[in-house]
Amino acid sequence: MSKVNLFSQIVSKHDRNSFKKLVTEKKTDKHQKGFTSWTHLVSMLFCQFVKSQSIRDISNGLRSATGNLNHLGIQMSPSKSTISYQNKNRDWTLFREYYYKLLTQLGQQAGFKQTKFRIKSKIFLLDSSTISLCLNLFDWVKYKTTKGAIKLHTLLDYDGNLPAYVNVSNGETADNKGAYEIPLFANSVIVADRYYNDFSLLNVWDSKGVFFVIRHKENLQFKTIKELELPENRHQYILKDELIEVTGTQTSTKYPKKPRRVVIWNDENNQTIELITNQMSWTANTISELYKSRWQVEIFFREIKQLLHIKSFIGTSENAVMIQIWTALITILILKYLKSIGEFEWRLSNLIAFIRLNLFVKIDLKKWLDKPFEDPPKPRPKYVQGDLF
Repeated sequence: MSKVNLFSQIVSKHDRNSFKKLVTEKKTDKHQKGFTSWTHLVSMLFCQFVKSQSIRDISNGLRSATGNLNHLGIQMSPSKSTISYQNKNRDWTLFREYYYKLLTQLGQQAGFKQTKFRIKSKIFLLDSSTISLCLNLFDWVKYKTTKGAIKLHTLLDYDGNLPAYVNVSNGETADNKGAYEIPLFANSVIVADRYYNDFSLLNVWDSKGVFFVIRHKENLQFKTIKELELPENRHQYILKDELIEVTGTQTSTKYPKKPRRVVIWNDENNQTIELITNQMSWTANTISELYKSRWQVEIFFREIKQLLHIKSFIGTSENAVMIQIWTALITILILKYLKSIGEFEWRLSNLIAFIRLNLFVKIDLKKWLDKPFEDPPKPRPKYVQGDLF
């Protein structure tokens, strides 16, 4: 048994020194009245771990941990009005910057089993996901006539299965337009679906030394320059490997180079998948496997939407929504770190479910992660003294 509850041990994994430096830089504790930035972070992490449906749930939930709040680094449970006010007014970029700080410290440990590529390039998976909002409540995020929405443009690091960059935009922003702001790393490869088949964007990536593997649109106009040799007696799903020249007056000027086109057969969906890339030395099979790995970003979106509190929001202002999104990303980072250090073969859904059930239970975190179903120790035998006479 432990003297500290499970939630306190999870919070202790955070680097408070890095957080304090960010607070000092951004001056987010200026004029605060007892509700510090750290208390705010802990409150929103609690919101994510228990999936609180309202600010009242956060306030009452932390109040129920009386006597254990000092282990969380906070003095008292915040009131509903205080949480609401700070969600609306505290600079949300504090939590974004802290996510990236935490990513450099814990993200590399949150690995998982996956296909290993024999390439030296860093692999990134690019996609977006839309979160619908009620336009009557979130009037700042108009999407359609009667609907509101925000879009998460996410660049997922294939090695850690965690976002290397997230851009939150209005739901009206097209996928390719939201991708112009993502950071570019020379000699890396970006894998994406057909919504990013924007030749102006691909030309920017190419000029920065970034490789791409993109599913091209069906109406792409091109002519074949050279057909490359296909592998014999293996990888029969590769139907075509060729160099092409993009035609069309507008498209050809946007991307004047000659990309490579790889066509593969997908048995699962019974269809052909047509890819273009600017990488000429990798095998067609490697190009194919890279595109198959794109589904990891789809899995990430499913995890964060199903397991955390990100499809509905406890505040209606843009600032409150952004704070909730970034604390959700911090939570998923911590969960994947905990999953990686445990000896038990956890599924992420089981891990978050068990944490919710035991959040304020005083058990040793590491032992619990290693052996969550270990039988309790047997009670000592009771010795009954017999009568002397």
